[in-house]
Amino acid sequence: MKHVSSRALAIASALTPPRAIIGQGIRADNTDPKAMISQIQAAFEEFKKANDEKLNGKADVVLDEKVERIDASIGNFQKAIDDINAKIAAASFGGGGGGDMKPVDPEYSETWAKFFRHGDDESSIRAKQKDGPRAQMTVGSNPDGGYLAPIEWDRTITSKLKEISPMRQNAHVQSISGAGIRKVYNDRAVVSGWVGETAARPATGTPQLGVLDFVPGEIYAFPFASQNLLEDSEVNLEQWLGGEVDVEFSRQENIAFVSGDGVNKPFGVLTYVVGAANAAKHPWGAIGVINSGAAAAIAPDSIIDIIQDVPASYRIGAKFYMNRQTQSSIRKLKDGQNNYLWQPSYAAGQPATLAGEAIVEFPDMPGVAAGNIAALYGNMELTYLIVDRIGIIVLRDPYTNKPFVGFYTRKRVGGGVTNPEPMRALKISA
Repeated sequence: MKHVSSRALAIASALTPPRAIIGQGIRADNTDPKAMISQIQAAFEEFKKANDEKLNGKADVVLDEKVERIDASIGNFQKAIDDINAKIAAASFGGGGGGDMKPVDPEYSETWAKFFRHGDDESSIRAKQKDGPRAQMTVGSNPDGGYLAPIEWDRTITSKLKEISPMRQNAHVQSISGAGIRKVYNDRAVVSGWVGETAARPATGTPQLGVLDFVPGEIYAFPFASQNLLEDSEVNLEQWLGGEVDVEFSRQENIAFVSGDGVNKPFGVLTYVVGAANAAKHPWGAIGVINSGAAAAIAPDSIIDIIQDVPASYRIGAKFYMNRQTQSSIRKLKDGQNNYLWQPSYAAGQPATLAGEAIVEFPDMPGVAAGNIAALYGNMELTYLIVDRIGIIVLRDPYTNKPFVGFYTRKRVGGGVTNPEPMRALKISA
C-alpha cells in the first residue's frame, strides 16, 4: 500500500461495495481497501482450489455451483476495487451524493407542534368522548401518538445503475475549435538503394500521404418539468435532471466509442477491426485480429499470441479491454506451467492483470460468443482519438411548452481510430 497516499486510502475506504459471502468462511469487509484486497486474494485462492478440483475430474453440481458463486463474488469485489482505483487515478474523491442533507420535514414539524400545543380539535374530542374513553397511544393513530413516529423520506434519489465505459480515461482526448480535425498520415514508403562509385542513380520512390477526418456528432436531450414542481419540489430538480442527462450522455458516447457507426456519432473502435465496416477507412489499414483458438471460448495460447502480436514499442501502456463476462471466462485459464493467467489486484490503485497486463472493464464490449470480438489489447491512447467540439450546453426553455420548463441539453463529440497499429482484437472462433 506504500504507493497510495493515506488520504486516498481514507476516502477510498468510505466506498461500500455490497457485503457478500465470497466463499466458505470468507466474508467481505467493505470498509477497508487493504482488507478488500487481501480478501479478494484469499477468495481467488479458494477459487483456484475449487476450479482445480473441477478440472481434475471431480466436477459435480455442488462443485460447479461453488466455482460459479466464488467467481461471481470475485468479479463484484474486483469491480469495487476498480472503482476505488478509478477514483484514485482521477483524483475525484469527496462527492457525497447528498449524504449531508438532513431529513427535515416542515409539514410534519408544523402538525406535531400544533398537536403538542393544542391536542385534538374540540369536535374530534367530543366525537371520541361519545365512543368512550380515548384509545391507548399507538403508531397507527396520529392523534394517539402516530405523530411521534412519522415515516421519513429521503431527500436524495436512488438511481438505477448505468454502467459506463472508461474510454475517456484511456483514449486520447482533444478539444477542437472548428467543425472537425484532419490528420495527415505518412506511409514512410521512401525507397533507397546501394550503388557503386560510378553507377547511375535512378529516381527512387517517394512516400505517399493520406488524410483522415474526425468530425464530431451531436447528442441531445430535452426533458421537461412543470414550473410548480420545480418551485415546490424538496429535491433540487434542475440539478437532478442535469445529472441524469450527464450520465446518459456519458453512457451513449461510450457505447459509440466502442461500436458507433459514425452516423451523427463517433466511429467505434470495433468497426476498424479486420472484416468490420470501417476496416478500409484508415490509410494504414485495419486493427489486426487474433483468433481465440477455441470454439466459442478462449484458449490460453491466444492470450499470449495477442500480447506478442503488438509491436514492442507500443506495449508500454498497453492493456486488455473486456467486459465482466469475458473476465469471468479468462479467470479459469492457465499457462503451460499450470499457473493462472488472471491475477487480482495486489494494491489499491493497481488493476487486475491477465498474463501480467492490466485489465480495464468496458461494459459495452461484446461477450464470449462465436464470431464476437470479446477483447481488445493494446495502447488505447495511441489508438483512439476523441474530439470534443464544445462541452455540455444547457438552454433553459420556459416558453415553448407552458406551463412546463424544458432543459435543452446538447454536446458535440466525435471519435475514431487514429492509429490501428498499437491495438489487436481477440475474435472468438466459430
